[in-house]
Amino acid sequence: MTKQVPSAADRYTHAPEPDSMDDLRQDCARMSARWTPVGVTPARESVSHSRLHGVRVPERSARMLDGMSDYGD
Repeated sequence: MTKQVPSAADRYTHAPEPDSMDDLRQDCARMSARWTPVGVTPARESVSHSRLHGVRVPERSARMLDGMSDYGD
């Protein structure tokens, strides 16, 4: 008789789920002290449109953005 042995793929595709959302939050809270932001820069203030000059956008790019509902509407 042969014995079933789980494959390495089974081990990675069936990772254990956290027991609850509270457990997950506690795990994150414990680990957060170890996390450090990398390359975080302060947000820049908006610049008025009148100060923008010399910006050139290729016509193809402008047409593409104009056709996108997120930017063209």
